[in-house]
Amino acid sequence: MKRNLSWLMAAVICPTILISCGGEENAQQQMNPASMAVPVTTYHVSEESVTGTDTYPATVVPLKEVELRPQVAGYITNIFVEDGQRVTKGQRLYEIDRTRYQAAYQQAQASLQSARANLARVQKDLERYERLAEQDAIARQQVDYARTDVQTAQAQVDAAQAQVSSASTELSYSVITAPFDGIIGISQVRVGAQVSAGQPLLNTISSMDPIAADFAINEQEVPRFANFLNNSQSQPDSLFTLELGNGESYPHSGKLITVDRAIGRQTGTTTARVQFPNPNRQLIPGMSVNINVLNQDIGNQLVIPYRAVTEQLGEYYVYKVQADSVIQQNVTLGTRFGANIVVREGVDAGDQIVVEGLQRLRQGAKVQVGAPQGAQSGAAARQ
Repeated sequence: MKRNLSWLMAAVICPTILISCGGEENAQQQMNPASMAVPVTTYHVSEESVTGTDTYPATVVPLKEVELRPQVAGYITNIFVEDGQRVTKGQRLYEIDRTRYQAAYQQAQASLQSARANLARVQKDLERYERLAEQDAIARQQVDYARTDVQTAQAQVDAAQAQVSSASTELSYSVITAPFDGIIGISQVRVGAQVSAGQPLLNTISSMDPIAADFAINEQEVPRFANFLNNSQSQPDSLFTLELGNGESYPHSGKLITVDRAIGRQTGTTTARVQFPNPNRQLIPGMSVNINVLNQDIGNQLVIPYRAVTEQLGEYYVYKVQADSVIQQNVTLGTRFGANIVVREGVDAGDQIVVEGLQRLRQGAKVQVGAPQGAQSGAAARQ
């Protein structure tokens, strides 16, 4: 009886174990990604006519700008210009009370005249003593004293002339004039305000036409911009364009005029300056703008949807379809245009790359390709 029961239990358990083992193997096969084809949507790489630009945030700066500060003390007696007025070089702007400076100048001139008169007197005495010395009618010591008096008088004249020059300078400082043509800002003082040497700030003058825009470039870009700077023929009219803060394009193109002397130790960047015409004062110092610089992506270029690109550790890849699988292809990217981007290296025209289903792909993965997207759909995506 026991033998029959043991045989019956074995007959029931063994098929169950076999079925269980087979089911696990089937499940593992079904869960193994290598044995599954990933459904993907692809795109055929094609050329499009593009105009590539690199965009840099920039700040409008005047080519000339100076703060007007008093160099002598006193009260503001006159302001000769209106706020925001155009001024020309040498035009009078502010006047500080000139009374004491005029008096000091006149006193210095009087002292100079006195010193010159004294010099003329001792020179005549010396001439007279020298004639008497030739006749041995005067002591040599007296002649030496006369020569010393002439030298002293000459030194007094020189000192008086220096005093006149100093008084004249202070008198000229009492009238502040424009150092160059430009626009004056809003006055920080009014008539009657008391000022001293260096304080306070009276106003600021900026040149307006032409004007410039400064932007930062990294050290890898310095050779490119140095070539623009050293070779004027490499700067076409449309090389540098400007976009205003409201999105409008500035009507005048610019020209690179300088690159700063050094790379910042902490930032790793330096400053480039582009000059723009500004006839209508549309650009104002301190304004934030964008500078667009033409790059190498000009003419017919290979363009792909940007969503086809994956990044790993700072490098960019696409999945290129070969037969029924994919390979991970390193690419060098160029200018981005909305939803599309230029590929400079890594793919060729006609290559089929994956644009949808990237999340489940890896090197050598099997794929099931859906309806491919062509150049026309890619162009539509860019628009």
